Amino acid sequence: MKMMTYAEGIREGMSIRMREDPNVVLFGEDVGAFGGCFGVSAGMFDEFGAERVRDTPISEGAIVGCAVGAAATGLRPIAELMFCDFLTVGMDQLVNQAAKMRYMFGGKISMPMVLRMPAGAGTGAAAQHSQSLEAWVTHVPGLKVVYPSTAEDALGLMLSAIDDDNPVVYFENKLLMGVKSEVKSLEPIPLGKGKIVREGGDLSIITYGRQVFDALKAAEILAAEGIEAEIVDLRSLYPLDVELMEKSISKTHRAIVFTEEVKRGGYGGELSAIIGEDMFDYLDAPVARIGALNTPVPFAPNLEQFYMPNEQDVIIAARKMF
Repeated sequence: MKMMTYAEGIREGMSIRMREDPNVVLFGEDVGAFGGCFGVSAGMFDEFGAERVRDTPISEGAIVGCAVGAAATGLRPIAELMFCDFLTVGMDQLVNQAAKMRYMFGGKISMPMVLRMPAGAGTGAAAQHSQSLEAWVTHVPGLKVVYPSTAEDALGLMLSAIDDDNPVVYFENKLLMGVKSEVKSLEPIPLGKGKIVREGGDLSIITYGRQVFDALKAAEILAAEGIEAEIVDLRSLYPLDVELMEKSISKTHRAIVFTEEVKRGGYGGELSAIIGEDMFDYLDAPVARIGALNTPVPFAPNLEQFYMPNEQDVIIAARKMF
């Protein structure tokens, strides 16, 4: 057991597979000697060299397209976009190529690529560098999507993402990069398996990423009021651990879906619909859905904090259920 930051967990997962398999490569803007915009790949250039840790031009279309071509011809590429917002420039390569090729070739081709995308607000990076766009990619058949919240999950999910023969979109929350947590295992975490991070019998909070920590804060405050919240960290957005969600909600009979993304059209709406359609008989109250305000991410710090959902939103929603 040791302590690692979230960024170190991501790095260790990549490094483990790169030491084992020469076909695993990393490329993106400034991932080499600079170590990445958020320092995630620090030291990897020195260990693996310029052939396997490559800086790219400032062209997200080229980065994602390169990953598609590399994966189709035998490598297992890890491509980093500096911010998930820039996926807009590489959307055709991801959505119309990577996601479709294995299906269109009848399974005769593999597409083992990982697309790393730092996401989320709270860094003062304004509207074009702070979004949470997981709803876009979870909507696309052919893509797998993960969003770890801890260093151990970041490591284990990275191992599984690299091992997978399908394209995996790997979200990283920017505010978590320096957060330390215990790493007890260096083993892969299967895609599609969530975990219970806090047990409770009165309310299920379904969440992932940084919101896991806000949910834990809310749960402590609610516990003082006699409401014991259970927190489900999904970890994997697709495949999705519906069984774990149902197990929790069948026990608590109430559910809050808590995500950082803009609430309108968000992945939280899909989660709420699954609960409403498949778990309705368990519910003693309507599902509550919490997300960010329907506006671009503000630059001003006070407005940015007002825009982002937090533990107080969870507490208010929970109180209304009892």
